Amino acid sequence: MSSRPSSPSSPVAPKEMLIGALLRVPAQAIHRRIIRELNAAGFDDLRVPHMPVLQFPGPDGARPGVLAERAGMSKQAMNQLLRSLEDLGYIVRSDAPDEGRARVVRLTKRGRAVYAKAIDVLQDIERDWSAELGAKQFVHLKALLLRVWESPLTR
Repeated sequence: MSSRPSSPSSPVAPKEMLIGALLRVPAQAIHRRIIRELNAAGFDDLRVPHMPVLQFPGPDGARPGVLAERAGMSKQAMNQLLRSLEDLGYIVRSDAPDEGRARVVRLTKRGRAVYAKAIDVLQDIERDWSAELGAKQFVHLKALLLRVWESPLTR
């Protein structure tokens, strides 16, 4: 028996699932649901590619380079996303106080509304996952993920 995972086109046995997929697939599902519910709430110009800007802890007060680093993308790609969100009225970019040429991102009133709605959707998702897994198991899942978050494994 091979220790290599199956190819993407073949079924994968649960015991062969690797941690990357086990974390990525739920994260993608969360992003799709957030965007779907934001669209239904009237923010119909947002798409999944905007999620790197909108994800926790949000862009308000952050420099574009910091947002790019958080998202694991180039500064150029992040600036394209920021330009898109700026054109849609969710953010503004302005000079950072006392930082020379540095820029910071600020949420507009519309941006704050979308971020608040996204938090509401995430709370709904947590309730759904808790119901699916059972409250005790869900608390345990969050505790384990928090340990990973705080560990050197994520640095």
